[in-house]
Amino acid sequence: MDGKEYRAILPRFNDATEKFYSGEMSVKEYKGISGGFGSYAQRGGKEGMVRFRLSGGVITKDKLGFICDCIRRYNPKMVHMTTCQSVQLHGLAGPSIPKIVDGAIDHDILTYGGGGDYPRNVTATPLSGVIRTPFDVQPYAECAGRFLLDYTVGKKLPRKLKVGFSNTAENMTDATARDLGFVAKENGKFDVYSGGGLGNNPRLGLLVREDAEPEDVCFYLAAMVDMFIACGDYENRSHARVRYMRDSLGDDGYIARFNEEVGKTVSCRDVPKVHPAPRTVSKKGDGTVPGTTRAHPQIQEGLFYLVYHPIGGDPAPEKVLEIYDAIKDIPDAEIRIGPNETMYFVNLTGSEADMMA
Repeated sequence: MDGKEYRAILPRFNDATEKFYSGEMSVKEYKGISGGFGSYAQRGGKEGMVRFRLSGGVITKDKLGFICDCIRRYNPKMVHMTTCQSVQLHGLAGPSIPKIVDGAIDHDILTYGGGGDYPRNVTATPLSGVIRTPFDVQPYAECAGRFLLDYTVGKKLPRKLKVGFSNTAENMTDATARDLGFVAKENGKFDVYSGGGLGNNPRLGLLVREDAEPEDVCFYLAAMVDMFIACGDYENRSHARVRYMRDSLGDDGYIARFNEEVGKTVSCRDVPKVHPAPRTVSKKGDGTVPGTTRAHPQIQEGLFYLVYHPIGGDPAPEKVLEIYDAIKDIPDAEIRIGPNETMYFVNLTGSEADMMA
């Protein structure tokens, strides 16, 4: 789904938002519509929130600039970073929400599927490409996010679907305990896990495929969606997550069914192989070394990343503005959000790291 396609379906959300905040629509009816567009009404029904999808938690300066513009223009009461590496604005006046959702499109941010029974933001190791790992998974997370939005349009999932990519032993994204997870290996391939979850009745995922080719990630994504639709529980919402399909299929049956679905997707014209361009950093260090202990060396010689953890993952709106003012003129600088709600400022020289600290 591209921006033009997304704008074509926004009138439904805009109309529902107008009716809800004017008292013409119930909370339940509005939630059933707004969740799919990444927005929910807050308690009391006088204000709402918006969730921005950011594949792998990557925030470019352009995207951060847009978020700051929203802060200045619409005065949200809170900014929150989520465990799915998204950013939320809370305490928004109802009429401002459709404007934010529409404006985000111009900055390559879609809120579609930010809530409701949709694939959520695809997570990835926040420092992928910055620290030493088997290979950079960020480009694959970005491809996965785009593909899932396209592949699930017009399809009804039993509940939300969470996908993650990992390439470190720390496994910050819990890729082995997601509905579907991809773990990078030193041989340049992925081990694929499915059927996990960290909510009620948490479970580690099952290893459903070893040594999967990275170019084939969409085959596994499509198989997961198709299997979830075919075998998921549409009657009991508390058991409508992927992991509960293991109860009816059994672990061996789950693995067999998953691989059967993968086989079907290989010949599907709607499921492509992916060959994302590698992310490169052309910036060079300038010989400066940071004095702050919050800075750490990157794999790129002379460059550093800085760690900042706002309490509760809730940086004050004015703090976000301050961060943008500090980073906007730093060449090639970027922000990453971790699943633990930590912010990382990457591609800094030593002096730039001290300035950001």
